Amino acid sequence: MRELIQQRTKRLAVETIQFCDTFPQKQAYWIISKQLIRAATSVGANYRAVHRAKSKPDFINKLNIVEEEADETMFWLEILEELGFKDNLKLQWLKDEANQILSIAVTAKKTAKDKN
Repeated sequence: MRELIQQRTKRLAVETIQFCDTFPQKQAYWIISKQLIRAATSVGANYRAVHRAKSKPDFINKLNIVEEEADETMFWLEILEELGFKDNLKLQWLKDEANQILSIAVTAKKTAKDKN
């Protein structure tokens, strides 16, 4: 399961980068692209770090970061929707995948906390 989530978080990063490459060449989209790519790639990088946690509190803290970055990814994707990308299939896939990863992180964190 861990490897599957790692693959999904990496795919989210790659697909986000490719999606951002399609943006209009305007300053606002350049800024959004930079923020979105930073957040989406951070999801994958931090999910990998979860499995190298040194303790249970470290594990939970790293999951907190994954949760925050996935939520920020969702924020930027929602901004793009507001800017007119509503019917974009890639955007909808990215939103769905980021939301699923966010849910997985929240559930994993709750499970880890409940195992006391």
